[in-house]
Amino acid sequence: MQGKAIIVSAPSGAGKTTIVKHLLKAIPYLEFSISACSRAKRNEETHAKDYYFISGDDFREKIARDEFVEWQEVYPGSYYGTLKSEMNRIWSLGKTPIFDVDVLGAINLKRYFGEKGLGIFIQPPSIEELESRLKNRGSESEETLRKRIDKASYEITFATRFDHIIVNDNLELKCREIIILVNNFLQV
Repeated sequence: MQGKAIIVSAPSGAGKTTIVKHLLKAIPYLEFSISACSRAKRNEETHAKDYYFISGDDFREKIARDEFVEWQEVYPGSYYGTLKSEMNRIWSLGKTPIFDVDVLGAINLKRYFGEKGLGIFIQPPSIEELESRLKNRGSESEETLRKRIDKASYEITFATRFDHIIVNDNLELKCREIIILVNNFLQV
């Protein structure tokens, strides 16, 4: 398991975070990889649990010192990334990191880990079903909903860059399927 990683990605609303939380409960040797970001901490968030919150200047210094496995400037001045120290923290526990990341971050992680990274793309059954799920959340305006749907359509075009594409049409069944994939990959 040392040096390996599980990389889970999906468009918003496809069920990625729910599946990752299920995997963390079901597989004790997985550990959630905490990303770093330069944005301000929200009230409900906790440093070193939800994210490592660091300033933009500190983030750029860490980039210059090659301290990231991968990073992106998601919006001007707003950085997100995975610290190499986070990977070492998880491996020192004898565990395997699991990532819940956006599609481009996942592609970068897969490139970094190569064959030691298992890339899983969670795909909604259809764009219409994804739109329905996002509407049911009740957290989207018509404008943000349209942006998420457009982004999802774009992100789905990257699905073939992953090792496995899982169409999330039955959450319980797909969680069981992914547990088997992860165990086979880690040879546990």
